[in-house]
Amino acid sequence: MTSTNDFNTSVIEQFRANEGRVGGPFDGAPIVLLHHSGRKSGSEFISPMMYLADPADDGLIYVFASKAGAPTNPDWYYNAIAAGRAVVEVGTETYPVTVTELTGADRDRIYAEQASRYPGFAEYAEKTEGVRTIPVLALRRA
Repeated sequence: MTSTNDFNTSVIEQFRANEGRVGGPFDGAPIVLLHHSGRKSGSEFISPMMYLADPADDGLIYVFASKAGAPTNPDWYYNAIAAGRAVVEVGTETYPVTVTELTGADRDRIYAEQASRYPGFAEYAEKTEGVRTIPVLALRRA
């Protein structure tokens, strides 16, 4: 069985070798590498994930703490929220971002858009219904 770390390492290597493009389950999907620091350890981490670009603001993307519908939020979510900032790689570009969590109607609208484009996100929401609401983070170029 492949560990999450092995899978993420493979995705990161593909991303960097192919100017931000990845195959397999992410073939054709927009992928971002989120660089974040452990809120307890201070260690540096990189987490690959799908994103949604804001159509009206090219300095803003949204990421989703889905953890494939697991009952808990991913560690990267807590790290990014605690720091309020991170660094992202999008395509061949690397830049700092501020991190803000969306709530209410804004969160619901952005999540619904992602779920309409990628049905797996609708499935993740079904899996977590009654357990947790999948957080949506806005990453704005700093």
